[in-house]
Amino acid sequence: MRKKAEATDEIIIGYIREKYGAEPEYLWARTPDCAAFRHSDNRKWFALLMTVKADRLMPGREGNVRILNIKCDQLMSGSLRQLDGYFPAYHMNKESWITILLDGTVPAEDIFSAVDMSYSLTAAAAARSTAAGGRTWVIPAKPDVYDVDRDFRENGEILWHQDRKISTGETVYIYMGAPVSAILYRTTATETDIPELSGGKAAGRKLMKLRLEKRYEMGLITLERLRKHGVVSVRCARTLPDTLIEEIKLLEK
Repeated sequence: MRKKAEATDEIIIGYIREKYGAEPEYLWARTPDCAAFRHSDNRKWFALLMTVKADRLMPGREGNVRILNIKCDQLMSGSLRQLDGYFPAYHMNKESWITILLDGTVPAEDIFSAVDMSYSLTAAAAARSTAAGGRTWVIPAKPDVYDVDRDFRENGEILWHQDRKISTGETVYIYMGAPVSAILYRTTATETDIPELSGGKAAGRKLMKLRLEKRYEMGLITLERLRKHGVVSVRCARTLPDTLIEEIKLLEK
């Protein structure tokens, strides 16, 4: 089994610096190893590296531990705190922040996803879609009408009616309607604004080409999970909220 990568200070700081251009700020003389990371525009914190006494998180444990505080969607915080290495936020709002133990319990890849979520949640409203890498869409499909799996198996790509202004390179999730009622595919729009060549009602419509990137288990990203993020139905192409995007990224890990 491949050993999970441990997230050290150096690795976390390097990830944040490379992806978001944010440098650690050492703001307190009494705690010189405590590093805060802030947005350049609204100056909000999105991550905090610090050292605390181990028994503050784990009663009976001696010594000090290194931790990372990040902002978390309140719908996810309860679930995350059930996992090893996640705790109610130390010295911060426990409803909207969590603490991650940096002793190797939580692999680096999961910590990076948590940092991305925190950055998105604390970003200025106008910058959230940019911080998440552009718009992310979900489109509906009817399992009794179209065998999506078959076409993906044959070609790795499918043609789809372009109901909204989806741009090349954007992420498009495919939600399968009842009786599945779940997102089953993550795709990338590799080509858009393709003219529809058939006549009749379809004349003048545009098509897009979607390349399969990931197929999910049937009961993973269900309608119930979507509704917790305000997506009560998927009847046409629509963008996904940042909190749902970040939860899906964590589920993929």
